Amino acid sequence: MTVLGEEGEDSLSSRMPVRGAAEDRPTVGDWLLVDPDTRSIVRILTRTSLFKRPAPGDDRRTQLIAANVDTLFIVASCNQDFNVARLERYLVLTREVGVRPVVILTKADLSTAPERLADAARALQSGLRVELIDARDPESAARLTEFCGPGETVALVGSSGVGKSTLVNTLRGSDRIATQSVREDDGKGRHTTTVREMHRLTGDAGEGGWLVDTPGMRELQMSEVATGVAEVFDDVTDVALECRFTNCTHGDEPGCAIRTAIATGDLDPARVDRWRKLAIEDVANSDAVATRRARFDKGARKR
Repeated sequence: MTVLGEEGEDSLSSRMPVRGAAEDRPTVGDWLLVDPDTRSIVRILTRTSLFKRPAPGDDRRTQLIAANVDTLFIVASCNQDFNVARLERYLVLTREVGVRPVVILTKADLSTAPERLADAARALQSGLRVELIDARDPESAARLTEFCGPGETVALVGSSGVGKSTLVNTLRGSDRIATQSVREDDGKGRHTTTVREMHRLTGDAGEGGWLVDTPGMRELQMSEVATGVAEVFDDVTDVALECRFTNCTHGDEPGCAIRTAIATGDLDPARVDRWRKLAIEDVANSDAVATRRARFDKGARKR
């Protein structure tokens, strides 16, 4: 783990003195109190925000993405990668964490109607900032510098090959980060960025700001994001409150306001299905997290 302090850059072990949950471990963006003599981590300073997800795999352990982020750039390209359901998942994370989201659409030349994709993204959340950007063009990328001022930390998330590293290079005025093209047959990118890394901005891009480049995520499971789901899908949840029964499953129950709204065209059935899927997924994964925590706490008490 590479850290930066008053005396410059140093490499430390990321192991904490006491074994704990994933949230008790350092991640990119953290501020740490370090013992200068032992070069060990004393503690992690209080975070203003923390992005995390259930790690891919069967055990669903928690994987930390980034801490102390002010703005999340959700990057998608105007080809097969554009996916409304995936954008909604990232928006749920930002609402749960309390961080400002900005959707960045790249590679507009790959779509015959990129503005239509931008409109589809804007429709997902009231007031959502959506930008069509040529990640290779400094003048185009300059529209994002308002988020990259002194003391501001911006994290970039999205699939492999959408242009995250290219955009970081352009904002920094450097080509230090390696980039790769996407496959022509399915539009999917290769994993170029393999670690989470912070990059300091200088000059016109935003003196003193920081960019966090993250590896592409093919899978973004939801856990402990009930508030985020409710806020991103507030059009659906508001209607659900009108159901006759508080435990309505929005199936065959009489007086279901969701079914009525779909029938009258006030709600999109596809959006309702995505809301239902996310809500069920969140409950299942959140229960699994709670079980692991209880098991860990019990084991810690025994020791």
